[in-house]
Amino acid sequence: MTKLALITGGTNGIGKAVAYRLAKEGFDLIITSNEILAEEPVLEIRNLFHRRVNILKSDILDIDSIKTIDGFLNENKLKLDALIINAAITYRQEFEDMDVGLWKNTFDANVHYPVFLIQKMLNFLNPGSAIVFTGSLMAIHPHSVSLAYGVTKAAVHALVKNMVKFLTPYKIRINCVAPGFVDTDWQKTKPEEIRKHIENKLAENRFCRPEEITDAYSFLVNNNYVNGEIIVIDGAYSYR
Repeated sequence: MTKLALITGGTNGIGKAVAYRLAKEGFDLIITSNEILAEEPVLEIRNLFHRRVNILKSDILDIDSIKTIDGFLNENKLKLDALIINAAITYRQEFEDMDVGLWKNTFDANVHYPVFLIQKMLNFLNPGSAIVFTGSLMAIHPHSVSLAYGVTKAAVHALVKNMVKFLTPYKIRINCVAPGFVDTDWQKTKPEEIRKHIENKLAENRFCRPEEITDAYSFLVNNNYVNGEIIVIDGAYSYR
C-alpha cells in the first residue's frame, strides 16, 4: 500500500531534497509552503517518480493556517505515515538591536506552529508512523548573530525528547536531524570568504550535499526502533 508523507517547507532547500528522496522511495507527498506557490518541484517529482503530490499554502507564522492542512486531510480521508517538520525562519540581528516582534515571530514559526501541527495531526498519523524534525547545529554550537534561531532550534531538540512520552500511546515515533552546513541555495549566497572559513572547520573540507542529508531522514522514517534521537550531521564541524 502506498504511504503518504507531509513535508512542511518542502519546495526548496533540505525540504525539497527530502521530498525527492521520499518520492523515490515510493511515498506520495503533501508539501506545504507559505508562498503562492512554486509548482516546479511538484511537477518534477510527478514526472520523475510518478507519485501523487499536492501542495498546500500554510504559513508557519500563522498557527490558524494549520486548518488548511487539517481540512485537506479530512476532506480527502487521508492518513499520514510520515510528518517531516522542516519549515523554519531565522533573522540576524545584533543582541543590542534585537526586535521583540521578530524574536516572537521566530518562536511562533519554529516552536509554536510545530507543536500545534503535531496536535492536529494526531487524528491523521497512522500507528507506526514517524515524525522527523529539522533541528540545527546552531542549537549545539551557538551562533553570534542568530540568537533567536539557535534558541528556538534548541527548543526543538528538547521538544523531540519530551514528545516521546506523549506520542508513545499513539505508536508514533519522533526524531530529529540536526544539519550543519548544507549546500542549499541559501548557503550558496554566502560570500566566498565566509564559505571558506566554514569549510576550514570541517573534516571533509566542504558543505554537505542536500542528497547526503536525506539519508538521515529516510533512516528515521523507515526504522521502527529509533525514537527520541537527535542525529547530528555536521561533517565534524570544529574538527580544526
